Amino acid sequence: MTKKERAAIIIERMNEKYGTDKTVYLNHDNAWQLLIAVIMSAQCTDKRVNMVTKELFKKYPTLESFTYAELKELEEDIHSTGFYHNKAVNIIACAKKLMEEYDGKVPSDLDALLSLPGVGRKTANVIRGNIYDIESIVVDTHVKRISRKWGFTDNEDPTKIEFDLMKLLPKEAWILYNIHVIALGRSICKAQSPDCGNCYLNDICPSYNK
Repeated sequence: MTKKERAAIIIERMNEKYGTDKTVYLNHDNAWQLLIAVIMSAQCTDKRVNMVTKELFKKYPTLESFTYAELKELEEDIHSTGFYHNKAVNIIACAKKLMEEYDGKVPSDLDALLSLPGVGRKTANVIRGNIYDIESIVVDTHVKRISRKWGFTDNEDPTKIEFDLMKLLPKEAWILYNIHVIALGRSICKAQSPDCGNCYLNDICPSYNK
């Protein structure tokens, strides 16, 4: 079985298992809230970020309100997400740049997104895929780990993995791939205790029984 054949079967089964709704695990009401939530999600669980943003977006109800945030106070507000100093610096700087250069709107262009403080390819692709429905591959810890298990990439670098997957996966599957792999990684293919025996993909997974 070739990689492309394996990928096609995996995509089909994941679609059957999880559906084709584009679920976003970070709570948000608009593009800038999702952007800030993704910035905070680095080295942090979505569950924790959602706990923080529940109060954070009440305290700072507009993008503009983040531009006036006091750094130390914002650090306290997001302390539990880890790496809070850098995240707070980037959130304030990102909000200011969006207000000053983009009229308060989150751009869809990849280069424009990457120019924002605290935004890398993962964050940019989350916005492009989930806000603007632009085909994008998001490489988070689940996608990196499980794609390597499936033999879809040998790389460790997220950008290289992204381009490996872009070559392998059909474009229409890019957005859902990340969403479904997260679901798989949280429920069955866990990093510390994968339940391979009960996995609906074990018959075609090259890592099964290894």
